[in-house]
Amino acid sequence: MEKTIVVGMSGGVDSSVTALLLKNQGYNVIGLFMKNWEEKDALGRCTSTQDYQDVCRVCDKIGIPYYSVNFSKEYYENVFEYFLKSYKEGRTPNPDVLCNREIKFGPFIKKAKMLGADKVATGHYARLTEKDGLFYLQKCADKNKDQTYFLNQLNQEQLSFAMFPLADLTKPEVRKIASENDLITANKKDSTGICFIGERNFREFLSHYLPAQKGEIKTLNGKTIGTHQGLMYYTIGQHKGLGIGGQKDEGQGAWFVVKKDLTTNTLYVSQGSQNELNSSGLVTIGFNWIPKKPSEQEFDCFAKFRYRQADQKVKCTILGDNVKLDFYTPQRAITQGQFAVLYDQNGNCLGGGEINEIIK
Repeated sequence: MEKTIVVGMSGGVDSSVTALLLKNQGYNVIGLFMKNWEEKDALGRCTSTQDYQDVCRVCDKIGIPYYSVNFSKEYYENVFEYFLKSYKEGRTPNPDVLCNREIKFGPFIKKAKMLGADKVATGHYARLTEKDGLFYLQKCADKNKDQTYFLNQLNQEQLSFAMFPLADLTKPEVRKIASENDLITANKKDSTGICFIGERNFREFLSHYLPAQKGEIKTLNGKTIGTHQGLMYYTIGQHKGLGIGGQKDEGQGAWFVVKKDLTTNTLYVSQGSQNELNSSGLVTIGFNWIPKKPSEQEFDCFAKFRYRQADQKVKCTILGDNVKLDFYTPQRAITQGQFAVLYDQNGNCLGGGEINEIIK
């Protein structure tokens, strides 16, 4: 009996080709489109409407049934509210990581099982292997597109039900397959940025949910040189949009954000040498181990602190549910709220945790 695979269809080229490949491999494929956000964009359009129309056309072309499911309530409660809480606390969250854990491999899997799914598949660029009953998340063939960073919070149960058919393909090859099969999404632009903000101005969007509180911009020696529009609008290392250019009696070079003090609502900046942005280590919270927690307390491995960053060698020390990472090379602009994701030398993703403390 053929296996049923439910594909998470986004309306993009990656999920389109994922569905096509599985169909050609003889699986019983069902397309399932997720609507995670209710608001319209700045032009009054519901951005998911066009995406769903593209899903319909692709599924009709491939010859597979398709459905739509609304997870807006779950997304708001499990992803967006955390997003707002993090910004309120001065952090810079990564909603894509949370969306994978809480939605795409949460309620989505439950819905897929209701449709008779043996597995769910997505258009993520990642590889999944099984050995001795454990599932390993590994880097894919296209190192420029590898998305294991965003999947670092998935557990064994979620991975046991997942498939990533694009593991051996590069992005140009995926587009070529879509074009050769006359899929409407072949040349569709990739979505970027935070899904629920779309093309809107970030500050304007956030102001609808969190009241901005203006405060002082100070240098590290305590001199006030300007006014910020709200700490939540700034990230560590940011140098554009500070509104403090042309300061008299100050050094040369662009100003950049060094730290945020929530207790005094002060934004601290510096200019010239960017050594103030360097750190020697960090501590995470809520570390998720893939495939399992290592037996040794201390070991060397590699880490990423942002998507597409080159692997950085680190010393990892396990501290209960958290980990401490000591850098062999100082790291620039490490940001609370982002994720530190670990890898071994063979490209296996060991897991990840939210950056909670930065060690200078």
